[in-house]
Amino acid sequence: MPCCIIAMLLLFGPRLILFGIWLFNNAYMSAAVNSFLWQCLGFIFLPWTLLAYIFAWHTVPGAAFMGLDSAGVLIVVIGFALDMFSYFGGGYGNRDRIRGYM
Repeated sequence: MPCCIIAMLLLFGPRLILFGIWLFNNAYMSAAVNSFLWQCLGFIFLPWTLLAYIFAWHTVPGAAFMGLDSAGVLIVVIGFALDMFSYFGGGYGNRDRIRGYM
């Protein structure tokens, strides 16, 4: 049961946070990501990465003027890793189930 709750938080947690940012403080999101298309694609496919990019854009000094430095890129890479873990995390644990069907 706790694993299901953790999986639900990994999948829907960042989407709820992004929806709250978009609903209550859209300028915060639009300052980092100008295009509504990229906001929608990030919301659907890579929500942790989009959330990490928005966080890095606003917290890393000078990111708004010069782009992300190595610390900002590291934050975005961690967000991308969280996306991959949330999508493909059960594959290794369920590897024995696939052999049973063949």
